[in-house]
Amino acid sequence: MPLKWVLHWQPNAGSTVNSQILSEVSQCVESINGVKEGRWRATLTFYKPHTREPTQASEFPRDFLGISLPEQPNKYYLIIRGQRIVLEADSSIQTLMEKLQSYKTRVALYFDGFQYQLGDFQLRVGKVVPTHSENLRGIVMEVEYLPISSMEKGRQVMEEFVDIWQEALSKRSLPGHFVHIEPNFADYGLADSYSSQHSAVQYATVMAQLIATVQAVQSMRS
Repeated sequence: MPLKWVLHWQPNAGSTVNSQILSEVSQCVESINGVKEGRWRATLTFYKPHTREPTQASEFPRDFLGISLPEQPNKYYLIIRGQRIVLEADSSIQTLMEKLQSYKTRVALYFDGFQYQLGDFQLRVGKVVPTHSENLRGIVMEVEYLPISSMEKGRQVMEEFVDIWQEALSKRSLPGHFVHIEPNFADYGLADSYSSQHSAVQYATVMAQLIATVQAVQSMRS
């Protein structure tokens, strides 16, 4: 599977993310000859334990996420960040979880946007929005390098591409920039060869960063 980095938009201090920034980012991809190929969507769900006794809640993992990825429509990825666990399951596990009712959905988010082809790279730029809402919570960008699946072998190419991208984007003087935070995949038992489980872990990491950003903005306002 091709190597992929998931980046998120980090607003400058005092600014927030908005649809105008998303539009500018998409235009920037096209300005460097990115060819729009169609839409893409991923879904991330935060789960909370469904217990009859409040005291039992502490026995369940708090940071429990489920992720569906467009490249693996028949799979569902479960992540417990606190214990560094990532599991690949059949997508039908979502139905099973609903029937068992051991966990309930706390909040579900869509990553929704467009896919672009740029030489050996595939870019996906999308907004982060809660289900049943258009309230923009963030912007994500996937950078996929199609010829290589080894993270170490592809690192230099990815870094160089992201540098070029950041330079192109900086000319638009937007109030923020894209950030790539690479999780320690070895903690999750993942090897150097890229897989969809790596993508799931990256999305979980991005969500933690987006939540921290929102909380920081809220604390500044209060």
